[in-house]
Amino acid sequence: MVFPTSVTGEWLDPQLAPVLVAVIVLAVLGTTALFVVGLVAYSRRRTARYCLISVVLGVLVVRSITGLGTVLGLVPMTVHHLVEHGFDFLIAVLVLYLVFRSGSSSATASLGADNE
Repeated sequence: MVFPTSVTGEWLDPQLAPVLVAVIVLAVLGTTALFVVGLVAYSRRRTARYCLISVVLGVLVVRSITGLGTVLGLVPMTVHHLVEHGFDFLIAVLVLYLVFRSGSSSATASLGADNE
């Protein structure tokens, strides 16, 4: 597969373009599969935690598609950076929120008793 310079721009070596496209396609497929599993888990549990996990997985899908669009010349590099790094921050915030919310109130109470 040969990519013209107009598609890949100067930021990507044309010899490496097929490898990058293959990796990103695998990322899109993998994150999409995880998203579907997350939706199935949410449909079974119907909790806010599972909903947020599904949202995080959906954001990963959009992030991967944005990367593929950038390599194919459909998404400008500026938009790529705004979306991808903005989503990195969003994913980190949501995961940290889920981690902090996952502790039980009894565990928090016992930690407070140990510190006194």
